[in-house]
Amino acid sequence: MSFFDLEHPIVLGPFGGMSSVALTAAVSEAGGLGSYGLYGYDGDRIRSTIAAIRAATSKPFAVNIWLPRGDEVVPNPQHAVFAQALEPFYSAVGVDVPPRPEQYLPSLDEQAEAILEAAPAVLSVVFGVPSESLVEEAHARGIRVVGTATTVAEAVALSNAGVDAIVATGAEAGGHRVSFLKPAEDSLVGLFALLPQVVDAVDVPVIAAGGISDRRGVAAAFALRAAGVQVGTAFLATAESAASEGHRAAIGSTAADETVLTTAMSGRLARGARNRAVRAIEASGTIAPFPMQNWLTGRFRAAAGEQNLGELQSLWMGQAAPLARYASAREAFEELVAGVPDGR
Repeated sequence: MSFFDLEHPIVLGPFGGMSSVALTAAVSEAGGLGSYGLYGYDGDRIRSTIAAIRAATSKPFAVNIWLPRGDEVVPNPQHAVFAQALEPFYSAVGVDVPPRPEQYLPSLDEQAEAILEAAPAVLSVVFGVPSESLVEEAHARGIRVVGTATTVAEAVALSNAGVDAIVATGAEAGGHRVSFLKPAEDSLVGLFALLPQVVDAVDVPVIAAGGISDRRGVAAAFALRAAGVQVGTAFLATAESAASEGHRAAIGSTAADETVLTTAMSGRLARGARNRAVRAIEASGTIAPFPMQNWLTGRFRAAAGEQNLGELQSLWMGQAAPLARYASAREAFEELVAGVPDGR
């Protein structure tokens, strides 16, 4: 048996905003650890989502939340200015410029309360170190806690906080760079430089993430003493994911050197395809701080996804996107498992 008593040491990357119950359940049913990203979910939505996953699989699964870094802005008068700057995108998808909401995100306390109550097998966190009380309460309820590091120093901080495993995520990975000790722009370490250094620095299992899309990447991660691998883009391209057809098409047609790191869509650095929306927002020089920008672009991104307008979505993907050629979660999973050494 592998770490966390999984049949196979394959973890689904949690997609904030693009997770699906079907994909989470499919990976868990195959013997890995399905994950579901709960970014922006309030307590009631968390409870109903975890209930839906439990109805789809009896196997262990993880849920993921973003920890507050302390620099998040709250709704303020600048909202209208930044919203108006995005008016062409709202117009393109036929929605009104959104008024200022009461809040952009639910509180961590509200999210944690719902998760602890529902008690999934694993709680994974990004953008920080979980508090001592959160770790203790999770453990008291039988929930394992996984932290995410982009540098060795972050991994050590997470280990000292008592997490049960650490995801070492390299700069190749798609989506947000989840750095928290230094700016993400100053924490861009490739996975196969980061992984062995994290393994040497901590005593808990280390899960490799970033640029792994087939058996070769899995084998390389285990050669560097990873306890498991976390895979995002390869699963995002499958039919079970919540990605739009335009997003899946972009994964299949974007070369490794065509993905970019940008703050355009959320106000925080993230890797994806530089589509029309990214190019226009970057050129405007008008990008609101997080989470205001993420909330504002989310209003047109959601409509663009429904209309399959890939040029107006966040097309998150990692540098191994050209290797993500799988039609189904089962096909992707079987390819990845083929890279796991015997006895792991």
